[in-house]
Amino acid sequence: MIFLHTLQGLFSIFIMVSLGYWLTGKGWFSEESAKLLPKLVNYIALPTYMLWNLLSTFDKDTFLPMFSGIVIPVLSMLMSFVLAVLTSNLLGLPPNRKGIFRSVFFCSSSVFVGVPVNLALFGETSLPYVLIYFLANASLFWTIGNYSISLAGTHPAKLLSTATLRRVCSPPFMGFGLAVILILLNVHLPDFVMSTCKYLGSMTTPLSMLFIGIAMFGVKLREIRFSRDIAAVLVGRFVISPLVVILAAHFFPIPELMEKVFIIQAALPGMTQTTVLAKLYEADTEYAALLVTITTLFSALAIPVYMMIV
Repeated sequence: MIFLHTLQGLFSIFIMVSLGYWLTGKGWFSEESAKLLPKLVNYIALPTYMLWNLLSTFDKDTFLPMFSGIVIPVLSMLMSFVLAVLTSNLLGLPPNRKGIFRSVFFCSSSVFVGVPVNLALFGETSLPYVLIYFLANASLFWTIGNYSISLAGTHPAKLLSTATLRRVCSPPFMGFGLAVILILLNVHLPDFVMSTCKYLGSMTTPLSMLFIGIAMFGVKLREIRFSRDIAAVLVGRFVISPLVVILAAHFFPIPELMEKVFIIQAALPGMTQTTVLAKLYEADTEYAALLVTITTLFSALAIPVYMMIV
């Protein structure tokens, strides 16, 4: 029954992604109109969904013990980053690519892809664990990852700055933070507010999957050339990162569902913001887009494999 449920979740994801791909081919989505979908997800759907789910699931006594599980993603991602640094040096990557390689190697798209994937596979009970991983992922990406990418550009950034803090405090992050504050203060929102958050939050999965289909339509597979560094980043993203989570969970026992969610989170594609930062710091933007695209394509193969394993 568990395997059948997993297949159903994967088929649901496949149908939504395929619909986005097909509608793009039919001309429903242009490059400009497609930009609206991630904005709706990041600024409206995800924050409201986090508020509704967390406030309707937890109180102060049940939330605090669960939050201690954040040690697993923090520790595993730091270990993956160290391996990413060693690998990039061994491969002899040029300076304008090293930081990009390291960022994609150790950080995943834990919200935009992670939330809908885990909801489809595990249901709404998985969302709190998804958000714990997201907190660790966002914090490390916008500090260590951001700094590494900036070193690949022409004007390196500071590891910690006000700009870094603004990027960490994204709308999903703020939605999570507000929910946590309300939980700790034992504040209950009115029913009409909770219902509104639930309705708006329900857009998260379909809009995210449609956007992935749109993005895949723009991939020119014939122009992709595999090399040692691309193979290495695929191994890092889909083999090393999940295995490090399993290793960390062996020494710091956590609930079974939390471990499964963390493994899936670690086996997701690279952060799409990597390309944005590469352009901002005048690093190799095309290389960043290539790595994000390839990891997105390969995640379609990795996720079913890890679901069967876990």
